[in-house]
Amino acid sequence: MPDRPLILIDPLPRTIDVICEPDVRRRLDALGRLVISEAKPMSEAEVDRLLPETEILIGQTDMPKARLDRAPKLKAIFNVETNFLPNIDYREAQARGIWVLSPTSSFAAAVAESSLAMAIDLARGITAADRDFRAGTEKYGLAANEASFMFAGASVGIIGFGDLGRHLRALLVPFRNPVKVYDPWLPADVIRNADAEPAGLDEVLATSRVVFCFASVTTENQGFIGSQEFARMQKGACFLLMSRAAVVDFPAFLDAVRSGHIRAATDVFPVEPVAADDPVRKIEGLLLSAHRTGGMKEALHQIGRMTVADAELILKGLPPVMCRRADPAIAARLRSMPVART
Repeated sequence: MPDRPLILIDPLPRTIDVICEPDVRRRLDALGRLVISEAKPMSEAEVDRLLPETEILIGQTDMPKARLDRAPKLKAIFNVETNFLPNIDYREAQARGIWVLSPTSSFAAAVAESSLAMAIDLARGITAADRDFRAGTEKYGLAANEASFMFAGASVGIIGFGDLGRHLRALLVPFRNPVKVYDPWLPADVIRNADAEPAGLDEVLATSRVVFCFASVTTENQGFIGSQEFARMQKGACFLLMSRAAVVDFPAFLDAVRSGHIRAATDVFPVEPVAADDPVRKIEGLLLSAHRTGGMKEALHQIGRMTVADAELILKGLPPVMCRRADPAIAARLRSMPVART
């Protein structure tokens, strides 16, 4: 009987128990011989020792060409952090027929749901009114809603129309929002097929009462939304930063909120955790979230389900269908900050 496939699992900052429900863990165990390092990242020497027999690698292990040369049986690498990091020779892996995959859509539903909730909060002033009430400065009726507007029917702009943007678009359907999308990586027909209008960045910013920013960070777009872009937004409009802090000029973003020109929400920050004395904590009109919108058990379990399902297919000689395959040209341009904790 042939040896069972060797599965090298080096998943930190994730752990198998966090991403795998019991039934998924049983399926993972059934895949082959598991070698797991979770107390600390697997040592360089241990990785090099195991690579000649490894068929599936699950984790964020560095895989330059020299390492790929040591792994003649390797069929797939799964990044369970859900970022494509610049630590793999993607072109070499592709040339060798090695799938480099990540369950990147795992967090999309959770983040989209929170994004919608936070947008409604900004439009209606829900948490601001709660704070006023607790402080004894509440107003009643119309006087309490001078700066509020109905989210239903309000014009919406979406910057970045990947998994997250498309999940949010689906959630907006009952609210009958006219939606404009800016995504220079997508053909206009893809956007139109999602019942949205393709538009330039300036148009999205200038015509939308609520703007959701879901753009990924690349070598070309760091800080691409700055003071001029925020100035183009309507006074009192809402801007929700839900992807990566580096896509905006963060000081300019805070200035736009501090001045009262826009209201905003952010789930991401240039440095996390945010310092206890950071002035961002005191800015009125800014709804704060500690990079928590995606950190749901349901989303983390989706990582395990997608990874194990595709690993099962690959070991049967079939192509994966759940995870996203790394495109070398795109992966080389991505610059998302690595996840430090689950």
